[in-house]
Amino acid sequence: MTSGAGAAASRAARRVAVVSAGLSNPSSTRLLADRLASATVKELAARDIAAEVDVFELRDYAHDITNNLLTGFAPPALESMVNAVVSADAVIAVTPIFSTSYSGLFKSFIDVLDPDALTGKPVLIGANAGTARHSLAIDYAIRPLFTYLHAEPVSTGVFAASSDWGAAGDQVAPLGERVDRGARELADAIARREPARNEDPFDPANYLGEGRSFGHLLGGLAGE
Repeated sequence: MTSGAGAAASRAARRVAVVSAGLSNPSSTRLLADRLASATVKELAARDIAAEVDVFELRDYAHDITNNLLTGFAPPALESMVNAVVSADAVIAVTPIFSTSYSGLFKSFIDVLDPDALTGKPVLIGANAGTARHSLAIDYAIRPLFTYLHAEPVSTGVFAASSDWGAAGDQVAPLGERVDRGARELADAIARREPARNEDPFDPANYLGEGRSFGHLLGGLAGE
C-alpha cells in the first residue's frame, strides 16, 4: 500500500458501537456512555477521521438475551445488535456496578458473544456506582473480562460516582478529564488500525469462521 493510500485509509470513516447496561430511563450509565461517545467522536475529528456511533441499551434486549441463553439462538433484534457491535471499529462498554462488579445484564450480554468475536478490538470501559469506593471494579472485574475475550481495552477506564454528577466544580472537572483521557486513548487506538471492512454488519458470514454456526456465536452449545 502506498503512503497516499495509507493516509486515505486512516481518514476513512469509522464506526463506534456503544453498549450501555443501565436499567433505568434515564440512567447515569447512559449519561456516561454518551459523554464517552461524544468525546471520542471529537478526538477522532481532531485526527481528521469521521465517525458514526451506534448506541445500544441492553435493557431493550434483556428478554432476548435471556431467551438466547436458554435456547442458544438469538432473536432477530439481538442478532442484529450483536452483529453491529462485533463488526464495529471500536466499542465503548459501560455498566453500573452492582455488588462490587458488573451488572448481571452486562455479563449476560457478554455470555452470548463468541469468545473470539471481539479479538483485537479497541474497547473503552466505563462504569458508574453510588460511591467512589467501587472504582477499582474496572480493573479487577471488567478489564479481565475483556482480556479474556482477547479485546484490547485502553489503559484508562472511566468510573463515575454519584458525586461526579453534582454541581460542585471540583467534582465535575475530574470526571471530564478522565472522559477526555479515555477518549484520546480510544481515538489513538482506532487511528492506528485499518478501518473495519465495509461489509454488511448484519451478515453473520462476515465474521464467523468457516463451519461455525451462528447459534454457537450467540449462545454456546446446545445442552450447556
